[in-house]
Amino acid sequence: MKNIADNRFFNMILLFTIIGEFIVPWILEQFYSEYNGMKMVMSVLGSLQSPVRLVYNLWLVWLGGFLAYTAGVYFMSFRANFPVLAVFMLLSIGFFAVGAGLISGFFSVNESKYIVTTASKIHGIGAAIGFMAFLLFPLLNGIVSFKQNGTLEGIISISSFVLSLIFFACFVMGDKKQFQNTPLKYEGLWERLTLFCMYIPFVYKSMSNLFF
Repeated sequence: MKNIADNRFFNMILLFTIIGEFIVPWILEQFYSEYNGMKMVMSVLGSLQSPVRLVYNLWLVWLGGFLAYTAGVYFMSFRANFPVLAVFMLLSIGFFAVGAGLISGFFSVNESKYIVTTASKIHGIGAAIGFMAFLLFPLLNGIVSFKQNGTLEGIISISSFVLSLIFFACFVMGDKKQFQNTPLKYEGLWERLTLFCMYIPFVYKSMSNLFF
């Protein structure tokens, strides 16, 4: 697995998976009239009330499984030169893969956030831990990039980290009642922007391996 991080086929699948993270929900919401992508989180597409729940939950299982594999690939790629950073990167990607991918795929939320079940609690905890862990990935990738003299990648990754924190803060505040009459109420938008920024280092590395 040592050189898989630079493998073209691996990077093609990784790029496809990241693009799918946004395209799949957009396609599925066309078949779910009650769903509002600007205000609702993507997990609602997998709720018990969703007509597309099976497809979306299967997608989450794929996402979680492949990102768990990716976590191993990155760990093996960096462990020789940066053992401590490699472990943190493994945990960052791995917790997101399991929490926001696999667990979220098997345990659904409800269409209304006010209806709480055991499954939705497990989903919520898994997704929250996964998101918070993955927030560190752009930072870790930035540190590794600077150590490898990859200045441009380092700047892009650190910038992605800062933007991820800002958008994640907006996402968290959007769940609070006092912000429901402000732009922060668009939880779905802030969630997608957070994810997009956290994925940027993956996209940069994949594009570099595929086209440069």
